[in-house]
Amino acid sequence: MASEVKDWPRAIAHLDMDAFYASVELRRRPELRGKPVIVCGSGPRAVVTTASYEARRLAGIHSAMPAATARRRLPDAIYITPDFPAYRAASVEVMEVLRANVETVEVVGLDEAYLDLTGLFSPKATMRRIAAEIREVTGGLSCSVGISESRLLAKITSELGKPAGLVVLSREDALARFADHSPGLVPGIGPKTLQRLEKMGATTLAELRENFQRSELEERFGPRSGAWLYARARLEDRTPVSTSRETKSQSAETTFDYDVADLGALERHLGELAEELCGRLAKRDLAGRSIGIKVRLDDWTNVSRSHSVAAATNDPEVVKPIALDLLRAYDPPRPVRLLGVRVASFEQEAEEGGAAAEEPEGPAADGAEGEAEPQLRLSLPS
Repeated sequence: MASEVKDWPRAIAHLDMDAFYASVELRRRPELRGKPVIVCGSGPRAVVTTASYEARRLAGIHSAMPAATARRRLPDAIYITPDFPAYRAASVEVMEVLRANVETVEVVGLDEAYLDLTGLFSPKATMRRIAAEIREVTGGLSCSVGISESRLLAKITSELGKPAGLVVLSREDALARFADHSPGLVPGIGPKTLQRLEKMGATTLAELRENFQRSELEERFGPRSGAWLYARARLEDRTPVSTSRETKSQSAETTFDYDVADLGALERHLGELAEELCGRLAKRDLAGRSIGIKVRLDDWTNVSRSHSVAAATNDPEVVKPIALDLLRAYDPPRPVRLLGVRVASFEQEAEEGGAAAEEPEGPAADGAEGEAEPQLRLSLPS
């Protein structure tokens, strides 16, 4: 390494469980070990939740791939329907181990977390011990760990040792190691931004870093995104590891196997989603003053409607009627692909449990699905 961990201003670890959902399934069905296992739904729009490393190596199966594509590529694989209660229970086991060993732990998903190791005598030894304890406590689940000087680099580094690896990388070494890599290596730089950078002649991180000043990036991408890109080209990230995050909203949504045009059917589905969401909010003692719906039409247009209430609530007798009124007021003009309900504007902050998704940063709003979807944001008349 170009520098010792003890000399770094910060030491951050990113821990990522290996093929987590598939590994949980293999834990209770050990006879499937060594075989291609794919966890996914069975509907026509289902996607792969995760796949064992055998399935990845044999046919390039990966998360978010359409399940139909996976079945065509690997028809003889073992397909398992997701069991999220089991995955959440396993996640609790993992996160309890992390919190018992490190003071500052930020959970960013069921299967991943950041840990602030700054000031520890031996961060690497600490993470080796934690990985061994996770394996023992969970009955064999493995994880990959990256240790570096920032959250950004820790996340990138954790990918280098998969599966079951532990890699330590300084920022100085990372600048050299990833110089010829695409800017897409950086989490948050999505396909549309990548296309714009390539047209500018920034096909590698080194080219982006060496050939473009901050002022030019800010002019092309806007002040915030340009400054973000300038820092990320230098693999700089000062984002702290936090034990909690402000919970801004909670939602429940479903993607239909087939587009739904009947308003009555949509109302039934929305009512069930509202009941489910309110149950979750009550368990976490969360209540909000904004109730909204999300509708994705068959042409991928997204429509959001919202309505504010005087007192924060998680009562389905309040949330459900308002959500239904919003849906009826909109009266979708085309068949609906996705339907959801949301409660926001919470009065309190909640601890980040184990099911939060990490928000993309900077210009990542272009997303992983290509073109940004057209959106209409409307409010229910008072």
